[in-house]
Amino acid sequence: MNRVSEFAAGSPEAAPVTDFGLMIPVAVHFDDLDAYGVLHNSRYQVMVERAWSAFWSEQGFSVADRKDDAFHFVKQFEVIFSEPVTRSGTYAVHLWVERLGYTSMVAGYRLCSPNGASTKAYGTRSVVRIDPTSLQPIPWSDRARKIATTIMKPENV
Repeated sequence: MNRVSEFAAGSPEAAPVTDFGLMIPVAVHFDDLDAYGVLHNSRYQVMVERAWSAFWSEQGFSVADRKDDAFHFVKQFEVIFSEPVTRSGTYAVHLWVERLGYTSMVAGYRLCSPNGASTKAYGTRSVVRIDPTSLQPIPWSDRARKIATTIMKPENV
């Protein structure tokens, strides 16, 4: 079973509902917590990166290949903390695309409870597609654009 559809295997009450984007389960482990028993601030970005990797991997893009649209660099990562994560377990990352440019993409996210009811942190992640040889920005492929639009946030939300 893939990570993106893992939630669907549970009871209908447990399945998160979102108006846009998608929810991907992520695991917070005991060693992700800091000395105060709270998810360390640096681990929030790790959770988001793991969720994005799972999403794109299931679409057939592999970061390990270092080619195609999977080869992109994070330009900016913003996180706003809402509520502390105080225990290990399963959480969710709600992902969506806010803007899709010629060579860049701005995505929004929320680290939340598995059902999406409680937001722990939220923010944006901006990336630029890069040519692996020249390390210069290049346009997203039509395939990546088509996939990204499936989780695009509607303008009126």
